[in-house]
Amino acid sequence: MTVEATGVRLECDGPVATVTLCRPDVLNAQTPAMWRAMTDFARDLPGDVRVVVVRGEGRAFSAGLDLSVAGASGPGSFAELATLPEQECADRIAELQAAFTWLHRPDIISVAAVQGHAIGAGFQLALACDLRVLAQDAKLAMAEVTLGLVPDLAGTKRLVELVGYARALEICATGRRMDAAEADRIGLATLVVPPGELDGAVRDLTAGLLANNRDAVVEIKALLAGAAGRSHAEQQRAEREAQTRRLRDLAGRGE
Repeated sequence: MTVEATGVRLECDGPVATVTLCRPDVLNAQTPAMWRAMTDFARDLPGDVRVVVVRGEGRAFSAGLDLSVAGASGPGSFAELATLPEQECADRIAELQAAFTWLHRPDIISVAAVQGHAIGAGFQLALACDLRVLAQDAKLAMAEVTLGLVPDLAGTKRLVELVGYARALEICATGRRMDAAEADRIGLATLVVPPGELDGAVRDLTAGLLANNRDAVVEIKALLAGAAGRSHAEQQRAEREAQTRRLRDLAGRGE
């Protein structure tokens, strides 16, 4: 499908892929068509890509779900989902989650470049990324509760991991907006920069991520991503095993 039809495009430049939400006239509000396209991007991603940058065209990252689509009566609408058997509805939501969870992949580092609004599904898309660079004008909110809904695009665990249970509950249950300064203070932002410096900051971060051995970076991401689920002893064992693989590989004795 065309970019016009899906509202999102993928561009690859060597080891860097950029996913751009390109519906600036509606602040990059998201639709099921966009999510299907992003899931397709995951399957089509070249093997040499190491960093994926996610950004929004225009003055916003994403204002969230496009309610003109979700609130209608056609495919993918709330009305249609509500008519499905429970398991079928849950399976349909699982398909939508895949548009976000591929950004967790162990072989890439994903970076959200966030300016303006990142609301609801937009906030969850930023959370799906490993790192978040925020412009000072960023406004974030988990607004699903204001529609009587819950965040269901794989954002809740990420949010708890970043800010803790109590703060995550407060953010989700109130649906309030927070600015970039607060996001930085509570651990949501990797970096906060003036709006005019966002693209340059993302380029610099990407260059830093690409500067070192890919296999070492992949091992480091796996160690850190799995740390919360391991005991100290288990984490130390994982470190030993990862280092053994690196030493053997650097000595030309890897598999």
